[in-house]
Amino acid sequence: MQPNSTLPITVPERPPVRFLYTRPRDSLGWMRRDVAMRLLPFSLAVAGTWALRRPRWLGLSVGERPGMQLTLGVAGGVLSFAAAAAIRLRLSRDRGVAVVPAGRADAVLQGAYYLLNAPVEEAFFRGLLQGGVGARWGGSAGLVAGLVPYVLYHRLGRWPWPEVLATSLIGVPAAAAYRWLPGRPSLLAITLAHAGATCGFLGPGPWVLRKLRLL
Repeated sequence: MQPNSTLPITVPERPPVRFLYTRPRDSLGWMRRDVAMRLLPFSLAVAGTWALRRPRWLGLSVGERPGMQLTLGVAGGVLSFAAAAAIRLRLSRDRGVAVVPAGRADAVLQGAYYLLNAPVEEAFFRGLLQGGVGARWGGSAGLVAGLVPYVLYHRLGRWPWPEVLATSLIGVPAAAAYRWLPGRPSLLAITLAHAGATCGFLGPGPWVLRKLRLL
């Protein structure tokens, strides 16, 4: 063999991604169960705490700087959507399968549901758990009390571990922002960022990836 000769390099082609399409009737089915099993109990716990004590640490206000909260929330929502969609793209390519809304109607329906889900989850994990524990035992304890259950509880929905760990990408900055943003505690900014992340990872995000022919 000549010293400067080269051998052809064959790069294996990535197998095509198989799509599992969802439609509004499919989404409405799991949404009804999800409201009863998860969102309603979370909401009742938060509402009961507010009715009894009206604590500031629960974060049910726009804060002392609503403009800052709104700006950070919108920017965080856009960035979170892009980051979550990129993670979903990688996972879908690696597994060769993706769950995607079959049309715009289901993408919008799921997006609307995730906009409802975000404030409920943030009020429970960030407001009630992180805020309540933090008020009693300090900010570090509160951060752990809100973050760890938030990440791990996704296993109850039978999420694979990569998806469970991916939730920390919104959970960690949300917990940190709730603790260290100046002014009165507010869930506004982190709720908008949370909604963007969920929409990027589920439903609208995969639908956009499919439309852009990235999947």
